Amino acid sequence: MVEFDEVRQLISEMLQLGDRLGELGPDAPLLGSIPEFDSMAVVALISALEERFDLQIADDEISAETFETLGKVHEFVCDKLRTGA
Repeated sequence: MVEFDEVRQLISEMLQLGDRLGELGPDAPLLGSIPEFDSMAVVALISALEERFDLQIADDEISAETFETLGKVHEFVCDKLRTGA
């Protein structure tokens, strides 16, 4: 199982947020709340998630809800790994 901190750290590194994201919990909003988290960052995050956690993410699996909060991104990764889809 992927730990929440692994996903949070990946997002923090990818967006170069330093300590700004480090203390935020699962309910921390992403889309619309962090200026660096734009559509290009979403594409980069999808690639980073696929690479880091050895996932294949299809276009039809992606929605704004998936990237609404840190916790939802973590939940998405865990679900993908659990189902092997």
